[in-house]
Amino acid sequence: MGYLDFLMLMKKSEIILTDSGGVQEEATAPQIRKRVLVLRLTTERPEAVEAGFSKIVGTEKQNILEALRMTLDDPDDLPMQSPYGRGDSAEKIADIIEGEIYGQL
Repeated sequence: MGYLDFLMLMKKSEIILTDSGGVQEEATAPQIRKRVLVLRLTTERPEAVEAGFSKIVGTEKQNILEALRMTLDDPDDLPMQSPYGRGDSAEKIADIIEGEIYGQL
């Protein structure tokens, strides 16, 4: 699956189950904002857990299914802001580059 198709799938999903750190982070983007169940024992994205986007549920089948049931039956409100920013880094970078290029002419 291509990257843009994957982003659209994330956006249209109700919940995301993953072991990917990148997916944990991208799920918090303002355009996606989805609850994530982390199918691992630890994560390198603790900010997503602390912010309330992600929950580490481990790798045991019963734990995963129980966490999925609980999350779908009683969804908590997601935070309004991603712990990783507002999703506007590309614009900021482009503005800086543009300012440097045109500022030197």
